[in-house]
Amino acid sequence: MKPKFSALLFFIFVFYGAAAQTAFISVKGKEIIGPDGKNFLMKGTNLGNWLVPEGYMFKFKSANCPRLISEVISELIGPDDARSFWQKYLNTYITRADIHYLKTIGVNSIRIPFNYRLFTNEDYLGGRGESRGFRLMDSAIAWCRKEGIFVILDMHCAPGGQTGDNIDDGYGYPFLFESEASQQLVAGIWKKIAAHYKNETIIIGYDLLNEPIAHYFDKEKLNPLLEVVYKRITKAIRSVDKNHILFLGGAQWDSNFGVFGPPFDHKLVYTFHKYWTEPTQKVIQDYIDFSNKYQVPIYCGETGENTDDWVKSFRLVLEKNNIGWHYWPYKKIDNSRGFVTFGVPQNYDTVMKYADTSRMSFEQIRKAKPKNMELVIQALDGFLNNCAFIHCTANKGYIEALGFRTDK
Repeated sequence: MKPKFSALLFFIFVFYGAAAQTAFISVKGKEIIGPDGKNFLMKGTNLGNWLVPEGYMFKFKSANCPRLISEVISELIGPDDARSFWQKYLNTYITRADIHYLKTIGVNSIRIPFNYRLFTNEDYLGGRGESRGFRLMDSAIAWCRKEGIFVILDMHCAPGGQTGDNIDDGYGYPFLFESEASQQLVAGIWKKIAAHYKNETIIIGYDLLNEPIAHYFDKEKLNPLLEVVYKRITKAIRSVDKNHILFLGGAQWDSNFGVFGPPFDHKLVYTFHKYWTEPTQKVIQDYIDFSNKYQVPIYCGETGENTDDWVKSFRLVLEKNNIGWHYWPYKKIDNSRGFVTFGVPQNYDTVMKYADTSRMSFEQIRKAKPKNMELVIQALDGFLNNCAFIHCTANKGYIEALGFRTDK
């Protein structure tokens, strides 16, 4: 009987071991549940400025979204060399080495912002094609899978624009909520993404719309439309993927949960962002009350960009309330308020000056263009060189404030 009993134990071990490896992160009441069946508290960062370049992360003031940054690069060096620049940029800014480093310091999860254009035939960062986004995402997800870092996919820029400001790479208004074509497109893209990743257990879930409906606009008109669009996207995703969590951000920069009714899906997490507030319980109490009312998990998708003391204080407040977090950003030029930084390249002031000069006409473009183009090329090559992980420097105070290791 012993051999049979041993074989049975071996079968049970293998079966449940395999099951554990293929388990999805899920939710139970107010908790996010890890593959081991225990509470999973997200602790990590956002890969900002990689798939969604932001002007302030290039030290630009006026050219503050991907579309405008791309115009700067194309005007300076021409469309062909610009395509080459962006290809190198996408292959350099975030690599396997960055993900490995995050694992060594103790990060258990990351959030990856992306632009919907990566999954369309629209021109974006020097390329186009519906499969382009998957090529980039698949690589990053494979690196994360190898390191055991879980991933949230964040649509930072949606069709038509969901925010109405530079962060959605749109046209100055949240047209998404008033456009049937844009809503069809956003639901279709999310369905395509969900179908592609439906069996990928390293993915926690999908952050459907980043920071929708800025406070500048008619909230009475637009806010009631937000949950309607969320439900439409959810229906599209659930038609192909019932495994992953869906993250819903509140209106007005992911701050206003008053737009939400009772949960309409069994795997929802509600996400808020907090910058430049007091790092106190009072600041997040409304979200905690929402969580208690509906017995749903909440999560801080973005925060940070502050002093080390503030970063630590707010992190402790979040953890005290069992709220996971992804601090922003991971990497940024000439910056101590993030995980790592890299130096300003030589002659980069020529690029910055051009980017911040008015160029509303072709005449202005000609007059603003630097006379010595060798300096421009050196500066852009320098940016690509400096942003590579091997040339980055860790901000130890910031990392320590988040409770991570600094001996790596």
